[in-house]
Amino acid sequence: MDLGLAREFGFKALLAGAGALLLFWSITAIRLVISARGINPLIKQFFTQVAAGRIDAAFLLTTKTYRQHVNRAQFIRFLASLKLNRYRNLKSGRPRLQEGQIILTIKLIAENKDELRLDFTFNKVDDSWRIDRIVPLNT
Repeated sequence: MDLGLAREFGFKALLAGAGALLLFWSITAIRLVISARGINPLIKQFFTQVAAGRIDAAFLLTTKTYRQHVNRAQFIRFLASLKLNRYRNLKSGRPRLQEGQIILTIKLIAENKDELRLDFTFNKVDDSWRIDRIVPLNT
C-alpha cells in the first residue's frame, strides 16, 4: 500500500512540476512578445531608409551609445560592405531577451538564394526602441 501511495504522490509531483514549468514558459513568452512590440516597424523603417538612400535617417534610428562608438562614415562603410541592394526578402527570427535588451536575428535573402544573417540588438529609449548594435553572422 505504501508503494502505491508513493507512486501516486510522485506522479502528482511530476505533474505539478510540469504545470509550473509550462506556466513559467507561457508568462515569459507573453512578456517577451509584449515588450518586443514596435521592433518590427523599426526594422522596416531602417531598411526603408537605407533603400531610399536616407542614410542619416537610418543612422538616427540607432542609440546615442551606438553613434558614440560608430561615426557616420563608419556606418556608411559598414552598410556598403553588406551590399544590401542584392537582397530582396527579409525574414525576422524569434526575439531573445538578454539583460534588458532584445536581440533579433534578421535573415536577408537574395534572388539567387544567398543569405545574409544580421543580429540586431535593441534598447528602449524614451518608450521607443532603438538599434543598439548590428552584427553580421557567418553562415
